[in-house]
Parts: sequence; C-alpha cells; structure tokens
Amino acid sequence: MHYFPLSLPFVVIFVFLFLFLIGFVEVGILSYAYQRMGIGRRHLFSLLFFSLFGSYLNIPLFELPPEQVMTNSYVDFYGIRHMIPLVREWPATIVAVNLGGAVIPLFLSVYLTLKNKIHAPALLGVAVVSFIVHLMAYPVRGVGIAVPIFIPPISATIVGILLSRRYAPALAYISGSMGTLIGADILNLGKIRGLGAPVASIGGAGTFDGIFLTGILAVLIASFIVGTNDKSA
Repeated sequence: MHYFPLSLPFVVIFVFLFLFLIGFVEVGILSYAYQRMGIGRRHLFSLLFFSLFGSYLNIPLFELPPEQVMTNSYVDFYGIRHMIPLVREWPATIVAVNLGGAVIPLFLSVYLTLKNKIHAPALLGVAVVSFIVHLMAYPVRGVGIAVPIFIPPISATIVGILLSRRYAPALAYISGSMGTLIGADILNLGKIRGLGAPVASIGGAGTFDGIFLTGILAVLIASFIVGTNDKSA
C-alpha cells in the first residue's frame, strides 16, 4: 500500500519539477496561475508537496477474487516506467485510492467548484475530458489502467478555455484531474480483474503522472493564455 507509482528515475524527475516550480512561485509566475484558480500563495507549497508525495500512499477499498499477480518488476507505457510493488503471499488484487492522485485532487476540485460557483461548466468539462481520456486509456498488465501522460493536461487546457475565459484555470484543473479519475480509473474498474496487478490504485499507477501534470501544466497554460488575452483586450 506504500510505494511510488513510478520508478525511481521518474520520481526524481518529478521532485526536480517540484523544486523548479518552487522557483516559479518565488518569481511570482506560478503564484499568478494558482491565484487565477482561487488558491492563495500560502497554500500552494502544501498543495504541490502533498500531491506529489501523497502518491506514495494508497488507501485500500476492497479486494478482488484471487488470481496470479505480477510482483517486483516494471512496466513501460508511452515512455513512462511504472513500478509493480514487491509483495509476498498476496494472491489477489487490492483496489485502493491514491492520496496524492485522487483524494487531494477530489477535495480541491470540489472546493474550486463551490468557491467559483461553476457547477454546470465543471460538470460539462469533466464529462468531456472523461470521454477523451476513456478513449485513450489502456489496460496494462501488472499496473492496471494507464493513459498517455499529456492527454489529460492538454485536453483539460483546451476544454477549460473553451468553457470560460474567466474561470479557465479552475476549470482546467477540475476537468483534467476528475476527468482522468473517471475516464481512466472509475469507468475501467471492470477491466482490472485479470491484469495481475497486486494493487489497482485509483489515481495511482498509470494515471498519477497525468493528474499531477494536469495540476501544473493545464492551470499554468490556461492562466497565461487568459492573462495574455486580458492584457491585450
């Protein structure tokens, strides 16, 4: 239940990305992006930290019937190496929810929806991104359901801008994170059995990378596009 969904080299890359973003905050770039979402600067570091390192924690939900599971190996998918945890005497697949890739994005998405009062656009955005991600999601033996890493942030950015210029950053985050969880994980729960994954984590292996980048790239891109348009108007 405690392991990073990506192999060590990719975890290191994400840590460096986190440190790089801290530098962006210090010069005011990323702070502007998240302020456009409705998140204060003082909460930004905590959000980034717990989203990244919370991916280490999986909360068990239920267990699927016993099957032969893969263990202690790696699976490459679209250039990203996902880790299959080492388990002993673990004959079944445990379905869990990832703290950093599911729980935190869920609560933040609900907060942003209520704070900005964008219920209808948020629902529409999540539906559209869920559909796109579901088409691209692919069952990977030993891992669970995986999706190409840049599909969620790119589709969420486009959807957020099309739905609302004013709330594009918040809509990009909500659509990207929730759309990935629903389109890749929730709608494919029936395909988990038979993949030999010791842990099938909602928001974890296979989707965490896309969700984490959605929280950064989609919001950042949307904020700059909207900000540029506001300055030229």
